[in-house]
Amino acid sequence: MLPCLIIVLGPTASGKSALGIALAQKFHGEIVSADSRQIYRGLDIGTAKVTLAERALVPHHLLDIIDPREVYTVSQFQRDAISAIDAILARSHQPFLVGGSPHYIQAVVDHLDIPHVPPQPELRTQLEKHPLAELLAELKARDPQTAAVIDNNNPRRIIRALEVCLITGKPFSQQRSVAAPLYRSLLLGIRWQRSVLYQRIDARVDERMQQGMVQEVRDLLAQGVSAERLDGLGLEYRFITRLLQDKFASEAEMVERLKYAIHDFTRRQLSWFRKDQRIVWIDGDGRMEQQAEQIVREFMLS
Repeated sequence: MLPCLIIVLGPTASGKSALGIALAQKFHGEIVSADSRQIYRGLDIGTAKVTLAERALVPHHLLDIIDPREVYTVSQFQRDAISAIDAILARSHQPFLVGGSPHYIQAVVDHLDIPHVPPQPELRTQLEKHPLAELLAELKARDPQTAAVIDNNNPRRIIRALEVCLITGKPFSQQRSVAAPLYRSLLLGIRWQRSVLYQRIDARVDERMQQGMVQEVRDLLAQGVSAERLDGLGLEYRFITRLLQDKFASEAEMVERLKYAIHDFTRRQLSWFRKDQRIVWIDGDGRMEQQAEQIVREFMLS
């Protein structure tokens, strides 16, 4: 039989990290992060990265492995995640893949055959000179399937998809076939009522602001991470960078608009996850941990 892999997924602010740690403690496990931004050093508050105290409870992998000025592709993540999972299995521990980045999760669970197209600096420089709307229109023309699911406000991802299309001459979506699975996977998804989830998102944004998220962005800029790069590293970094560029009338306006933008991003996350019928959904309430433990135990014994 294939070795077991437990995936804990869900939208932003659903409680994935806490549940992953609780389950890993119960099942002698280690966690591999499946978050497209927590791989970067220095992106701590804005990504809700698990703290050093939480990491002391359970070993975590693929956190803080890349300088934020560097580019890290899905194919690189797939390679590194599989390597980490296999090392965990070799130690006779249970691997948990925890995160909310659908492309990262799918790359491992479905063992996608991803085109290994290295970054093309000259091409990227040319593409970055074009307005975002123009790049998105070009992607829609070349690869409508990818354009339909990509973050329309993330130039980094749009440029990467175009880069693969232009270098290979084929749509990015047609190049990712499914290979033989490496693991027997259980996909556990956390769900909340939409209104409750939005309240959790808003509370977490407020908490991050109090923790010093604006100063974190200032520090990244001072370290040489460009404003253009931060713009592509997620909504929190995009909005705060624009706040520091005086593109908002006030911090309060920025926070309010950031909350709505995260709500919209969460809707797209949920739309993606709903397409996967393999996901076993559990309610994010007081019984969540107990429910999850029972499902995992039954899966491992089956």
